[in-house]
Amino acid sequence: MSKVAVIYWSGTGNTQAMAEAVADGARSAGAEVDLLTCADVQGVNDYEAVALGCPAMGAEELEDGEFLPMLDTIEADLAGKKVALFGSYGWGDGEWMRLWETRCAEKGITLAVDSVLANEAPDDDAVAACKALGAALA
Repeated sequence: MSKVAVIYWSGTGNTQAMAEAVADGARSAGAEVDLLTCADVQGVNDYEAVALGCPAMGAEELEDGEFLPMLDTIEADLAGKKVALFGSYGWGDGEWMRLWETRCAEKGITLAVDSVLANEAPDDDAVAACKALGAALA
């Protein structure tokens, strides 16, 4: 059984709802899952796969008070693991996700599946995509 960490930061609850769907998908596919907020993360070495969720903030950027500092501490340990990204946004066109994907590539992190974005609260299609993301990581 694979062990998956679903790590997220959510300001409005939209990204949290996505994280819960990712965790459900991974569990349904047989994985052992830890659903963690940024404050709960002690490292990722015990996981075969990691899903990271963060909404777009400010001018389409990652949240920099909690999420980005946590990401900075675990990024080096993500290379070689199955990694996936997800998050919600309320404006723009998803530029923050494209920038985040580029950051991953520059750090040697290969994404296992396509990232999942939701405009505002995740609709049924976004929830289904999150569950599929989780299953792909399991």
